[in-house]
Amino acid sequence: MIQNILQSYRTSFSGLSRETWLLSVVILINRCGYMAVPFMSMYITQSLHRSIADAGLIITLFGVGSVMGAMVGGYFTDKIGFHPVQAVSLIISGILFTLFGQINDFDKLCALTVILAFFVEAFKPANNTAVASYSTKENLTRSYALNRLATNIGFGFGTSVGGILASINYHLLFWVDGVVYISAGLLIIFLLPSNKKIIQEQKTLIGNAGGLSPWNDVFFIRLIVMVTFYMVAFVLLFRLVPVYWKEELNIGEATIGILIGMNGVIIALFEMVMIQKLGSRKPESYYIIAGILFTAVSYLFLVIPGVTPVIIGAATVFFFTIGEMLTLPYLNTMVMNRASELNRGKYSAAYSLSWAVAQIVGPAAGGYMAEHWGYNILWFALVLLSVGCAFGFRLLFQNVVKMS
Repeated sequence: MIQNILQSYRTSFSGLSRETWLLSVVILINRCGYMAVPFMSMYITQSLHRSIADAGLIITLFGVGSVMGAMVGGYFTDKIGFHPVQAVSLIISGILFTLFGQINDFDKLCALTVILAFFVEAFKPANNTAVASYSTKENLTRSYALNRLATNIGFGFGTSVGGILASINYHLLFWVDGVVYISAGLLIIFLLPSNKKIIQEQKTLIGNAGGLSPWNDVFFIRLIVMVTFYMVAFVLLFRLVPVYWKEELNIGEATIGILIGMNGVIIALFEMVMIQKLGSRKPESYYIIAGILFTAVSYLFLVIPGVTPVIIGAATVFFFTIGEMLTLPYLNTMVMNRASELNRGKYSAAYSLSWAVAQIVGPAAGGYMAEHWGYNILWFALVLLSVGCAFGFRLLFQNVVKMS
């Protein structure tokens, strides 16, 4: 039995390119320092002693910067290539993270949040494009799963250590983030090959015309709208749920870091094997919808009375993570399969835009609901949103089948 398990892991990780592995190593290192953003709302409320509404405003402004960064990052990815966009965005993000922890004036912090988010988000379309460029069509889903594996191992480590650092001094989070982001940017420059050849081939093929815009793809536009609704529910687990655990359930920062870190650990242990085992047994749409329903179940645990707070937190993260493992790898693959080599940056930018818009709408609306009507109303609203989103995806995919 143990040999069968080990063979499953070997099969899951075989056949991926050297560049895919190197990129995943860089992402792993980068995400080990991804500490400040998950604790940003707690930093605003606990360290700066601002209200939950102010924390929601900061996260909303982070979303505003993310919208601009996603679009600009996607544009420059198609123009100059994913290699320089990744390196520059990481290095500048690192510099800005170190500055963020030194500013106490709330107005200045709001302005810096937009600029910081711009460069953090500009990295994502370039990174998505890099994964697709280093991969073949046959192993694209596994390449994205490996990238997510690296992301979540780093995230699990980073949030766990971040919780410990936050319990000592929140400012340490921003120093560590800054150093690690700059280091990851330098590794991109020195470890990974430039994609000048790919960009030159694109220019030869399309001249000055550019690839087809994703905004002319009707199915893709509808898909992105539904993804945005899902992402609203997704981002709030990392933005407002930790504040709820701290303020309402009296869970300490170190324990919160471990609970959030569970998300990365579970993904690291099981996602690649799960993707390999599931294969193409069912359509991608089936796994996407099932994952969103698991997200709804995860928020239900937050309103169960009479249960030990740590158990509530662990159950929430566990079911949320199952949903994430089912939904996100197949969404990434679906998006990249709609694109060609000529417009991957544009499609990646549009996909990243859904995350960015969710970061604007989600924390602002969630913070308002929590402050005026209480957290339980917010959690019930997220359950309904997730179920409605799953139903919307089902209708979308059914219409595509009927039209084809």
